[in-house]
Amino acid sequence: MIKDNLAWPICWKKSSKPHNFCPGCGHPIILKNLGYVIDELGIQNNTLFGIDIGCSLLAWNFFNVDTIQTHHGRTIPVVTGAKRAKRDAVAIAYLGDGGAYAIGMQHLISARIRNENITVIIVNNANYGMTGGQEAPTTISGQITATTQHGADEYFLQGPELLFNASKTPAYIARGCVDNPIQLKGFIKKAIDFQMQEKGFSFVEILSFCPTNWKTDAKNTLDFMKKLKEFYPVKEFTNIN
Repeated sequence: MIKDNLAWPICWKKSSKPHNFCPGCGHPIILKNLGYVIDELGIQNNTLFGIDIGCSLLAWNFFNVDTIQTHHGRTIPVVTGAKRAKRDAVAIAYLGDGGAYAIGMQHLISARIRNENITVIIVNNANYGMTGGQEAPTTISGQITATTQHGADEYFLQGPELLFNASKTPAYIARGCVDNPIQLKGFIKKAIDFQMQEKGFSFVEILSFCPTNWKTDAKNTLDFMKKLKEFYPVKEFTNIN
């Protein structure tokens, strides 16, 4: 579809509108590249897009694909059930770090161990973004949040590393970042292609900006992202080539 001499992803609705994410948020960057991947793979009519409660729910009407919003932390089992019922669907679960690594961790680990043939995309902004910026499983050491006014403790969760070691079954696992959308798009495409080849579980964690809750301007947002990447290295944990 060509509109105003610009190439727009065909899976987007023809009538565009402003997104509802905070200024500077990384979700729109992620969703834009997911849309490009859906178009490039030609899977618009076969995609099932599951979204969680939290910031991710604001993606409920981004794409002209079958979309379902679930209870908080329950996106992965819902998408898993739908995939088992319709095995030719391309099933994508889209969650924040809270929904995936806190209330939804048991579903995430179990899907990896069972090698469910789905793709999980986790947005890691190191806090609970929707509810005011509280400490999350991914909040890094010393980080100031609404519930860690003197700095968070030294405990934080590295999701891709955990999933990589949770099973010996081959899976596509990667961590990308919104500051490198070309690389990020490549990771998303590899993950979905892994599912389409029926190879099993695929997972991409994406480090995302959250200037509203980080309380940062443009420069400090980029500086904090650099710090995040010291705790969460951007890389592929599985080589599927």
